[in-house]
Amino acid sequence: MTQTGMIVGKVEFRPGDGAMIRIPPGPVDIETNRLEATLSWVDGETHGAAAIPLSDFKRYVTKGVIALP
Repeated sequence: MTQTGMIVGKVEFRPGDGAMIRIPPGPVDIETNRLEATLSWVDGETHGAAAIPLSDFKRYVTKGVIALP
């Protein structure tokens, strides 16, 4: 299921074994399946994408840092 949302607070992801990276505030496209949510965004000339566990995505939505229409 694909939807759009807005990052309005601190949302982070960990790429592999690396350090946490913050997703910039602004619009995101969100693709979900039963295990994870993939967020994709544009920040200036940079395009980003991150897959996060569905439980983390739901927690971010409940906390209000990812706003859904």
